[in-house]
Amino acid sequence: MGYMRDSNSSADYLTVGEVARLVGVSVRALHHWDAIGLLTPSGRTGAGYRVYSADDIDRLHRVLVYRELGFPLKKIQRVLADGERSAHTHLQEQKRLLEDKISHLTAVLETVNHLMEENMSEKKLTATEKAQAIQAQYADEVRERWGDTDAYVQSQQNTAQFTDADWQRAQSDAEALEADLASAKRVGVLAGSEEANALAERHRESINRYYDCSYAQQVLLGRMYVADTRFAEHYDAREPGLAQWLHEVIDANAQAHGVDPASATWG
Repeated sequence: MGYMRDSNSSADYLTVGEVARLVGVSVRALHHWDAIGLLTPSGRTGAGYRVYSADDIDRLHRVLVYRELGFPLKKIQRVLADGERSAHTHLQEQKRLLEDKISHLTAVLETVNHLMEENMSEKKLTATEKAQAIQAQYADEVRERWGDTDAYVQSQQNTAQFTDADWQRAQSDAEALEADLASAKRVGVLAGSEEANALAERHRESINRYYDCSYAQQVLLGRMYVADTRFAEHYDAREPGLAQWLHEVIDANAQAHGVDPASATWG
């Protein structure tokens, strides 16, 4: 395997090139992670070159799994810096997160297969049926996160009564709102301005279609748009930085209505 031995130890070590080849990570990525302190080789050869120990490879594995789960590098650094988390704790948490992701991707695959079958058949799904198929792929996650809240119950009751026209109107309104949000961000509209507050109110009204959304709840949703990479990537694909900007716009509008974003709760 091309192991090296440090002149001061009997332990085996790997060079950056060997790690890149064996693990399938680019040398550039390894150098970058070293530079930012995410994964720094702990050993040195007799010639002074840095090399990776078995413990370093364990840390590399944790980095790779968290990356696969969609964690940004800064978040991975914060997670790995938690001294109270043992290697076993990391593995347990990663196992849980991976199982959740597998479950979610399985539901997504089932939806894609369902829509492919519909596309190849003569029978076409209605807008309601398509919306319900897409909604189903997130159902378990939504139920786990919000299932014990009044908002979840109200949302289930409201959407159960949606017609095709209701679903089409909801999709059209959401598309128009996101386009206007992206445009406002692009031209430099500032959080707390009259225009930004109006957009925040439109956003809250779009949520009210499903359940009565308070300003505090809207703050928590805005926070999720940044923390959850799926939401962040969705918004930022429309306009770079849009997720963070929307989060700030929602916070500023909530403050204007007497809500402290830092202490916002769902209840």
